[in-house]
Amino acid sequence: MIASSRVIVIGGGVTGLATACLLARDGHRVTVLEKNSELGGRAGAWERDGFTFDTGPSWYLMPEVFDHFYRMMGTTTAEQLDLVPLQPGYRVYGEPAGKAPETPIDVHAGADAVAEAFEERESGAGDQARAYLRSSTKTYRAAVRSFLYNPFSSWRDFASLRVLASVPAVLPLLTRSLWTFVTRRFADNRLRQILGYPAVFLGTSPFEAPALYHLMSHMDLVDGVKYPIGGFRTFVSSLVDIAREKDVELLTDSDVTAISSEDGAVRSVQYARGGKTVVLDADIVVSAIDEHHTETELLEKADRSYAPKRWDNQVSGPSAVLIMLGVQGELPQLLHHTLFFSDDWHENFDAIFGSPTRTPEAPSLYVCKPSATDDDVAPAGHENLFVLVPLPPDTNIGNGGLDRSGDELVNTIADSAIEQIAAWADIPDLASRIVVRRTVGPADFAAQFNTFRGSALGPAHTLRQSAFFRGVTSSRRVDGLFYAGATSVPGVGLPMCLISAELVLKHVREDHSPGPLEER
Repeated sequence: MIASSRVIVIGGGVTGLATACLLARDGHRVTVLEKNSELGGRAGAWERDGFTFDTGPSWYLMPEVFDHFYRMMGTTTAEQLDLVPLQPGYRVYGEPAGKAPETPIDVHAGADAVAEAFEERESGAGDQARAYLRSSTKTYRAAVRSFLYNPFSSWRDFASLRVLASVPAVLPLLTRSLWTFVTRRFADNRLRQILGYPAVFLGTSPFEAPALYHLMSHMDLVDGVKYPIGGFRTFVSSLVDIAREKDVELLTDSDVTAISSEDGAVRSVQYARGGKTVVLDADIVVSAIDEHHTETELLEKADRSYAPKRWDNQVSGPSAVLIMLGVQGELPQLLHHTLFFSDDWHENFDAIFGSPTRTPEAPSLYVCKPSATDDDVAPAGHENLFVLVPLPPDTNIGNGGLDRSGDELVNTIADSAIEQIAAWADIPDLASRIVVRRTVGPADFAAQFNTFRGSALGPAHTLRQSAFFRGVTSSRRVDGLFYAGATSVPGVGLPMCLISAELVLKHVREDHSPGPLEER
């Protein structure tokens, strides 16, 4: 690549900002074009009446990935974020068997704590939990060392000694599902669900995710969960500050409409801003937005890396209805993170991923209450709740809105979720205490972020859509065009977005090493 290239990054979400930071650090001249008026993408924020909500990610996992990125940029996590460990990491409510709520399970991090909690539910499960976590840690370390940071840009990337050494720890876990892997070791349904739920972080079901992803339990049950005071918007703000320090040009309200090539190499990006059409020449273009949108809307047919059948066959991750609630009074029944698990997961996940899709009858919900940890996200005497209802990726479900201004189905789903939380956690007056309400629906994801089918996450992490099967990171048709972000390699989640940014840097440097880059 050109020593000091003109780089255009499409998308000012976490991946786009991180990519811009890393390339600017290497001396490239970088411009970020963001469609919306705010930077951060799905890691956004919303404020009303003294409440401040993170509108996207809320789990701080894989801390070493954040640490590595900040050190790459000449700073540290401690300098940028005020992290608070959450102990217990989260609470689990099950579906009530009768009128009385089920006794919740508080999940603490650490092998000893996990083993003790599991043994209380099922005789012998403590020793099984220790073995399970040892395996998850071994697999996690092999993945980070050899696969997650690997661009897999040539056959040599597969044949490196580090990759080959990690294959025995990974290959056997690709032949069975995560749910099968878990159920052979534990009989208690709630324990099975605690170990199977991380598949949702990957945009898939535990029945379809390969057992390889039991490595996710290392993140929450071994490393534990943390929270950045001020919310995840503080993380986004740190990326923006670093980008500006590196002289990255950040342009919001700039909707990219085309990527052009000449003689097989990228040449320019066209975007609309303030009623005008602007064309910027580029040596390198990084698409850090939805891959489907880039391929089908921004590129000419001859420049596309995929045939149309790819999109017909793609298994999309779930969409969601998001519900942001300001609630009067305290809610001790809920922790910072609370999960509500229905008994019949087969019905739950078949509703989302089966055919035809439908709204689950008793969905498994996620509730975040950051006011449990952060005094500044809600007025005194109030709580801040963020509720996620997993749904099929279907824009026909509709848009959300402020108060009850959204589409009827979105409001119905939100009302049902509030009733479910109230019943399962024994908060009978929850609905009457709500003073702020906003919903987001699948159609909002499509409109705001151009996501394929209105998915909230991107392609599901099934076996055929994981690791190097997930997609290209370097265009097959256009030199100098790269793909990054949740819809590309290595996948969904904030840590994966930072790794994806580093994969772009590796491509630009023509570096084929499998692990994290040297920090210098």
